[in-house]
Amino acid sequence: MTFRDQASPHPSPYAMGYSKEFLGLLARRNAETVAVHLLPHLRPGMKVLDCGCGPGTISVGLAKAVAPGDLHGVDIEASQIAMAQAAAQAGGHGNARFQVSDATNLPFADNTFDVVHCHAVLMHVLNLDQVLAEVKRVLKPDGLLSARESVLEAYVFEPDPQGLLKQTTDTFAKLLTTNGGHPHLGKALKSVLLEAGFRTVRATASFEPFSKEEDRIFLQGFIRNWFFAPKMKDPTIQYGLATENDFAAWGEALDAWRADPGGFAAFAWGEVIAHQA
Repeated sequence: MTFRDQASPHPSPYAMGYSKEFLGLLARRNAETVAVHLLPHLRPGMKVLDCGCGPGTISVGLAKAVAPGDLHGVDIEASQIAMAQAAAQAGGHGNARFQVSDATNLPFADNTFDVVHCHAVLMHVLNLDQVLAEVKRVLKPDGLLSARESVLEAYVFEPDPQGLLKQTTDTFAKLLTTNGGHPHLGKALKSVLLEAGFRTVRATASFEPFSKEEDRIFLQGFIRNWFFAPKMKDPTIQYGLATENDFAAWGEALDAWRADPGGFAAFAWGEVIAHQA
């Protein structure tokens, strides 16, 4: 199955949006929890690009790992760059710099970076070939690409009577696909990068768990206030992917999951370290 150059009748620059709820999810992530596969490869003095850096919660950890080397973060959304700059300043990361940029046209010279890092970025781009070509261009010879992308079909909710929460994640995956995204890209990263000309691609996988009561409360609130909100629900219904009755049933299942002391959920991720050819 290929994930490359899929056309979309309803393309969106970033289907996830920038709501307060989604930013809350991003704020829970840092280099120590979501870049474990990359950290052993980082050394002081390296020059790193964080592509699609968002609010910088991961970037500052990468900047710390390579100091006094440089961390450059880029994102298409100016509000995210402002947040990343504030996070770097608050943490005293003077080696971190951020700017607005599109991953299909990176504002850096050839052979600039030792490492390019992407977390939940490639799954949203409309043209993987173009983005990967830009990554290869700005990487130094034998530089590293680190990518961690979702495998939505492997998301876990337990208990899930009648599979209603699985229906929720399946529908969200269809919405991402409709917007030109690749919701299961994590499982295909190795083959995609080999096809793009990278070499020595090492693939691993991990889960992002939600088990403690405070984590279940967070996840329930996140889904209800983000995916069930009009900005996400309305296009899902408009594209014929679900009905109001579906959302009502999913909401009841989500509330029951949250209230169950045995409730557990986990997001699935595929991750790779790949060498520039």
